[in-house]
Amino acid sequence: MKTLLLPVALFALTTGAVMAQTPAASPAATPTLTGKVPLWICVTPGGTYEVALRSIVSVSSCEYIVDNVARVNEVNIDTTGNMAVRFYYIEPMTPNSPIGLGQSAINKLQDAVTEAAARTGQDEVWKKVVKSYPTTTHAHTIEYRVDSKDDLNSIFTSAELAFRTGTPSAYLMPGSGTTVAPSQ
Repeated sequence: MKTLLLPVALFALTTGAVMAQTPAASPAATPTLTGKVPLWICVTPGGTYEVALRSIVSVSSCEYIVDNVARVNEVNIDTTGNMAVRFYYIEPMTPNSPIGLGQSAINKLQDAVTEAAARTGQDEVWKKVVKSYPTTTHAHTIEYRVDSKDDLNSIFTSAELAFRTGTPSAYLMPGSGTTVAPSQ
């Protein structure tokens, strides 16, 4: 009986030792992308926006007046994610004489106001993204302000072409300080 007990005891000890050394199941490895993701990239003086082409749902442009004091032209890119991007150009509404007489006086007054604003440093206000919390906050919106309608139209053309054709591309805005598109 002693001869039978010894092999059973050894088996129990070695089985426990082997099982104790068995590593626990490791979590699955994070999958890696094997190919490049087709992107649309826009580089502005205010920053860089990149979006996967497969995530773009729509590209749109519109123009509207805010409180009769500013005209806003904007390009919106909606995505399947929870963030959208808005590029916009804003300009003050300029009064016009209803009968044409006195227009030069209106223009001179506006030039004087612009010059006074420049001397006091207030002219920079028109060049920044403007938000008035909470009334003009756009939740989940990335915003870029551009310097001209031409820049805005170029952004729209580039984004729309990439969206419609599925072709990766980059738009480098003049003044962005970048002359070479980010690699894709």
